[in-house]
Amino acid sequence: MPHAHPTDDPARPAAGDPAEPHAWAVREGPLDLSRLEQVESLFALSNGRTGVRGGLEEGAPAGAPGTYLSGAHEVWPMTYPEYSYGYPKVQERLVQVPDATRVELFVAGERLDVRTGELTDHQRVLDLRSGTLQRHVRWTSPAGHRVVVDSERLVPLDRPGLLALDYVVRAVDEPLEVEVRSALVASEQLHGTVTSARHRGGALRQRTDGSGLAVAAHVEHDVVGPAGTEVRTHASADRVVTSARVRLAAGEALRVTKTVALGWAGQAERDELDAELAGLLTDGVREGWDRLRRQQRAVLDEFWTHADVVVDGDDELQQAVRFALFHVFQAAAQGTDRGIPAKGLTGTGYDGHTFWDTEVFVMPMLNHVWPEAAADALRWRHRMLPAARARARELGLAGATFPWRTITGRESSGYWPAGTAAVHLNADIADAAVRYLHATGDEELAREAVVDLVVETARSWVVLGREDAQGRFHVDGVTGPDEYSALVDDNAYTNLMAQANLRAAIELAGRFPEQARALGVTDEELAGFARLADAVHVPRDPETGVHAQDEGSTQRKRWDFEGTAPEQYPLADSFPYFSLYRSQVVKQADLVLAMHLRPEAFTWEEKRNAFEYYEELTVRDSSLSAAVQAVLAAEVGHLALAADYAHEAAFVDLHDLRGKTADGLHIASLAGAWLALVAGYGGMRDADGVLAFAPRLPEGLRGLRFRARHRGSCLEVSVTGDEVRYTVVDGEPVQASHHGQGFTVGPEEAVVLAVPPLPEDVLSRPRPRQPAGRGPRRRR
Repeated sequence: MPHAHPTDDPARPAAGDPAEPHAWAVREGPLDLSRLEQVESLFALSNGRTGVRGGLEEGAPAGAPGTYLSGAHEVWPMTYPEYSYGYPKVQERLVQVPDATRVELFVAGERLDVRTGELTDHQRVLDLRSGTLQRHVRWTSPAGHRVVVDSERLVPLDRPGLLALDYVVRAVDEPLEVEVRSALVASEQLHGTVTSARHRGGALRQRTDGSGLAVAAHVEHDVVGPAGTEVRTHASADRVVTSARVRLAAGEALRVTKTVALGWAGQAERDELDAELAGLLTDGVREGWDRLRRQQRAVLDEFWTHADVVVDGDDELQQAVRFALFHVFQAAAQGTDRGIPAKGLTGTGYDGHTFWDTEVFVMPMLNHVWPEAAADALRWRHRMLPAARARARELGLAGATFPWRTITGRESSGYWPAGTAAVHLNADIADAAVRYLHATGDEELAREAVVDLVVETARSWVVLGREDAQGRFHVDGVTGPDEYSALVDDNAYTNLMAQANLRAAIELAGRFPEQARALGVTDEELAGFARLADAVHVPRDPETGVHAQDEGSTQRKRWDFEGTAPEQYPLADSFPYFSLYRSQVVKQADLVLAMHLRPEAFTWEEKRNAFEYYEELTVRDSSLSAAVQAVLAAEVGHLALAADYAHEAAFVDLHDLRGKTADGLHIASLAGAWLALVAGYGGMRDADGVLAFAPRLPEGLRGLRFRARHRGSCLEVSVTGDEVRYTVVDGEPVQASHHGQGFTVGPEEAVVLAVPPLPEDVLSRPRPRQPAGRGPRRRR
């Protein structure tokens, strides 16, 4: 059967030899039943709207299989021992929708089960160029009948709601009766199942109770086999099954291609859902498997043209960064009216919620490799603005206050010290909007969404903060990125991001006066923004002058790191927040993140001193930390440490460094792999619409090449040990800087510049220490 691949696609590995990293694939050799859940996450396919975990087609054995639709959720009541005004009353959770991947094989009446008979060969390949999950099986049934099964599935990146699966079974050395049963299986989390059948397909419909959504799936099959192949479909109470049955001669094959359309609709649109899915399915069937596969490859070719990061000298890191980029693209590809959840659609971790991760870690990558997806993410936040305004009124604030974790725009965090109090999210959203505008120059989206987001979030700081007798502006009782220090005064990250938020509102109101007038912005309001921004207080340690994470934080007692056992991490699982909040211990980059996002607020020496200080306190109980630490380590000259942190960010899921990959992938950390290499090794910054680079490679890495889309142009940066080549591969000339030296590069001729060596006093500086046992993570 046709499973031909272009020459640069991954060949199937030899049985039992999956260890060699492939530059464009992740391969599983012998099946390991103890790792099913982790591999289901790694091999998940998605297009941002439809997601399916990488489970076995036959459905058993299974870890935690699942098919998801972005935004398809249920609501559950939240209960509190002591309820207080402003607490969320319901929580939103992602739900599983009907399983469309199920295909069971019967060989002479015996069901294919990898736990029975003899599994001679079992390999799976996640192909990062074709965007497909491929599987190859050689199985001998308990009765001694031998078959070869090749399957491949894809979730089209350019066709929201569609899923396709190609399944081929071949008799090896004797005539065999085979039957392929392809099913749509109802979700146990949904209700009111209604099924219908036709000759080669059918439909299944369910509903949620609390959120009032209709969920449906339509399926059609193309069957190619020897003469006499029988095809029939029947519907039962919880599934629609299409069966293809035939007697195969030795060497003959039966091929079943399955095309599925899935979707959901709210109360008002549910009557049109089936017609919409029927049309989507008709289009998918008309295209056929081979064309869908070619289209998938074309979409990814375009993505990789701009997104690829080429690493020379570390084959494992090369594979890991491409794996990371692929999954971030899957999570963001068809965002449109849906958010980018922390786990994408690879699992139910965090209940399918979207956090600040999107704006701070994912969007900086998307801005420069796939800005269309970044624009979708901003439009989604903008559609949440009415709910954010209502939440601000509920909390007694002005403007808009966005939810800490959400699916639809409703707050779903029941722990307010690390949820509602983490008001930096408002400034994070504004920062992401401004960075998108600077990177793209997209004034149309600025008028549509950016001005609204920035002005309305800026208004929240006027009420959140206070001015003291000396005219300094403070924000009290908030939680910064470090969730081991909650309800603090003057968190430096929050204050600096609020300052940028206020100043951006002033700039955008002047640049887009029509939008400002529509928002009721006045000169008096802008003057107030300017006064507060100029007066923002950033605390320091009174003895050393090092920037304090928050007021008084450097005076607290240090956590007893030496007395903390490895199994007591993450600390929040072993110690009460009451103890954590009163100690010097940092869950994840906080002041260090401020130095990355607000670099103009610090001198280089201040960055170095603060980075080294907070290295001794940061335990990285969050996957969000390593990438930021990599960037700052590289900036202040600790290149070996930067390399270790870059590996931690990139391998967080491939090596299951946190032991939680089974719940779904860490999308922000995977985006952080790009950040660690491009902003870390490449030294790229994009402040105020101008690209700046300060590249340096760690020892052992021979080269790094990446591209950055910027205002309609595409700039390629190629770094070797002692020089950098800047080339415009598409578009108009680009103005940028290299280690502080400005230059302009056009499409006609590259600019080649030397990499200045690190000063001797930087090279001789000792490697910063981390808390005992909390150095950069390697393979578990």
